Amino acid sequence: MDGDFRTEFTRAPAKLRDRPALVLNADYRPLSYYPLSLWSWQDAVKAAWLDRVDIVSEYDEVVHSPSTTIRIPSVVVLKEFVKPQKRVAFTRFNLFLRDEFSCQYCGATGDLTFDHVVPRASGGITSWENVVAACSPCNLRKGSKSLKTCGLSLRKPPVQPNVEQLHRIGRKFPPNYLHESWMDFLYWDAELDA
Repeated sequence: MDGDFRTEFTRAPAKLRDRPALVLNADYRPLSYYPLSLWSWQDAVKAAWLDRVDIVSEYDEVVHSPSTTIRIPSVVVLKEFVKPQKRVAFTRFNLFLRDEFSCQYCGATGDLTFDHVVPRASGGITSWENVVAACSPCNLRKGSKSLKTCGLSLRKPPVQPNVEQLHRIGRKFPPNYLHESWMDFLYWDAELDA
């Protein structure tokens, strides 16, 4: 009986499953904005127990062990500063983020893929400066032709972004769920209205 309860709790902790913790660096900034740096409530509790983080804010819910009761953390701060990455990895996700999840030919936001501006068949390479987000219809229209030949033009030139540029763009795309305890830490560097 006791083993069945534990197994059920581990597989489906119901309301506790949806209690992520916002993870802040030691300077009280999120480790990343997009995707937002979040830990599961289990990881946040473990890090607090191991004294690797300070708990800044908590949910109303609690978890119990045989000897301890702890409120679930909603915001945690790392005790040691994690140096931000200087180089942005060339990934599909980061490419879409750079291009703000829109086709660089027509502006469509659905059914995205990527396209080589100078086709590989014409010697184009896979790089930040030659690959853009494109919707399937534009990508099919362009095929392995040049922009001039197919009558398409770029909305903006493709460039290699830096970490700050991606963070700035990422703030435009908040996740579906933002707990009220996170707000003071997510947009603290935004300009205030006069």
